[in-house]
Amino acid sequence: MLLGSIEAGGTKFICAVGDENYRIKKAIKIVTTTPQETLQKVVDFLANYPVRAISIASFGPIEIRKTSSSYGYITNTPKKGWKNTNFVGYIKNKVDVPIFFTTDVNGSAYGEYVMSLLSNEDVDSLVYYTIGTGVGGGALINGHLLGSQGHPEMGHVLLKRHPKDKGFIGTCPFHHDCLEGLVSGPTFEARLGKAGSKVPLSNPVWEIMGYYVAQAALQVTLILRPDKIVFGGGVVSEKFLEKVRFYFRQMLNNYIKVPPLEQYITMSAVENNGSATIGNLALAKNLLKQ
Repeated sequence: MLLGSIEAGGTKFICAVGDENYRIKKAIKIVTTTPQETLQKVVDFLANYPVRAISIASFGPIEIRKTSSSYGYITNTPKKGWKNTNFVGYIKNKVDVPIFFTTDVNGSAYGEYVMSLLSNEDVDSLVYYTIGTGVGGGALINGHLLGSQGHPEMGHVLLKRHPKDKGFIGTCPFHHDCLEGLVSGPTFEARLGKAGSKVPLSNPVWEIMGYYVAQAALQVTLILRPDKIVFGGGVVSEKFLEKVRFYFRQMLNNYIKVPPLEQYITMSAVENNGSATIGNLALAKNLLKQ
């Protein structure tokens, strides 16, 4: 049995087919251009394989409420040319199989959940953050993706400013002081005039970033009480997470018990931020059980 995965990003799409055991048979990368050109390339790829179901994990915002007339759409996105794109409708019209539709970070969250189960970890609830060009988060509670009125927007929670960062306006045009506005990749350019990849971990800005990310981890810990918090994306490294754990420990202050932090606040279990493909295959497989 073959299943289809579409991971839709603002710069590239990763399309794959795999089996019910999450073994990937073929994967390709498609540069994100116009909706018509990009989605047609996706369809052309999938047409080569007799997939039984497809899961799409897309950049957003997206409409996930099946009662909405805009279900399956990419809605008010800043991505030029993609606003109000009927993503699911286009694919469904060309490949008539069951389709699951969610956010890119939800797909990754589900992939990390599956990997935890395959590793025999005792994980029922998990939160996944990606920190890169933007910041997003997805969550599973008791094995189910969180969100009914819409998908979570964890990148836009407001934070307490670091004492040494009060002069920085933040890069988010909506909130300024939100997680994305303070720790996403573009904040390095805004603060220092250079890409984050060129900023050594000894630079004090990484302490500020760790302070903010720890706040986000503390918030979801106290609200959702997950078994695990996973971080992916281009900004994240194990050395950076050491700083996050340090500030998280200070902020939590032994208020509640959590697992050992090296197990609780972790890097992605899938190389090259490939969690969404695994998650998509699992979500597509679930459609066939309904």
